[in-house]
Amino acid sequence: MKYLLLLTLLCAQAGAQTIRSATPQELADQLAPPATATTRSLGSTRNLAPAPRKLDLMINFEFNSAKLQPASKPLVAALAEAMRSERVKDIHFRVEGHTDGVGKPEYNLGLSDKRAQAVVEYLAALGVAKERLVPQGKGDTELLLPDNPQAMENRRVRITTLD
Repeated sequence: MKYLLLLTLLCAQAGAQTIRSATPQELADQLAPPATATTRSLGSTRNLAPAPRKLDLMINFEFNSAKLQPASKPLVAALAEAMRSERVKDIHFRVEGHTDGVGKPEYNLGLSDKRAQAVVEYLAALGVAKERLVPQGKGDTELLLPDNPQAMENRRVRITTLD
């Protein structure tokens, strides 16, 4: 079971799948910076900056709205707990809203922006400092499944580390 969840999280990192449920610990593991990477070259050692970590979360909203569906609140609550954990408490995050490819691009961009802001507001209500969260709507510009623009997986929230 643990390996299946790890595979799911790794697929999400590769952009292949969205996370539908996870524990706060599992989310913190994915958001926490990796051990400092170093490289050696001609007798010198350098620290390498870690790449941003990204999680695609299946957070659903009411139809044509930025209102979170009750079924998505446990995942957002787990995310809030992970963001408050010691391992990631000082990291800033971009909260990206994404839509599917149905509808006009301008409308989708506005709706995705409202959805990203709704997730930021909910995270803040659960104790995550708003100053650590940057909402951004992406509309349908970065479809997870471009071959299937109407797919539910395209309607998601991506959390990206900024530090």
